[in-house]
Amino acid sequence: MAIVSTKAIVLSSLKYSDSSLIVKCYTEKEGLKSYLIRGVLKAKKGNIKAAYFQQLTQLQIIATHKPTSNLNTLKEVHIVHPYKTIYTDIVKQSVVLFLSEVLSKTIQEEEENLPLYSFLETAFIWLDTHEKISNFHLLFLLNLTKFLGFYPDLIDKEKLGFNLMEGRFTDATHEKLIITGNNLTLLKKLLGINFDAIEKVSFSKHERQQILQMIIRYFELHLDGFKSPKSLDILKVVFS
Repeated sequence: MAIVSTKAIVLSSLKYSDSSLIVKCYTEKEGLKSYLIRGVLKAKKGNIKAAYFQQLTQLQIIATHKPTSNLNTLKEVHIVHPYKTIYTDIVKQSVVLFLSEVLSKTIQEEEENLPLYSFLETAFIWLDTHEKISNFHLLFLLNLTKFLGFYPDLIDKEKLGFNLMEGRFTDATHEKLIITGNNLTLLKKLLGINFDAIEKVSFSKHERQQILQMIIRYFELHLDGFKSPKSLDILKVVFS
């Protein structure tokens, strides 16, 4: 048993009994951790409030981590970056729902990964502080693959196709799982850029759906057991 002070990002929150929550967090120091927070839904007083555990909230926590248990306990919780728009803007709410579901499906490691934590922290602050966010989720997913180990190989970008299975560009455009033509052009617009450049990238509604489907397929091919998120349908409605 160890007492740990760390930053943490909430990935999901599940009601447990009438008054408790099980919260899954991605922590800066120890990766994925789950916490049982007893009585938080009924407590009128106390330092730990249910509102702290909305998806993608950024926290500073002091927790007891038990090597023999999947459920840990929280001693102290503070919000590090109070979001101004994420929970009040319907479009951003939908993006948050979608991304938290993707992260819950893709992050499994219970170990420190500072570059990944920093990416998530920075990305969600960017989402909160910018207005033109219709392509944010596309770039977020693509750049997340850097930390998951299958970011597209940018060598040979001038070739005529991109092989989703191999993650690289190719001229063998007749094979299965090859992106060509306009779909390839859409993908290239997102490669190698950061969030500040996303406002200059323009996609039609149809193109946005096309590239999202491509990226989801890319995840399915490279991550065992990854399935299309349920919240994808909500995202389609919001951006259509």
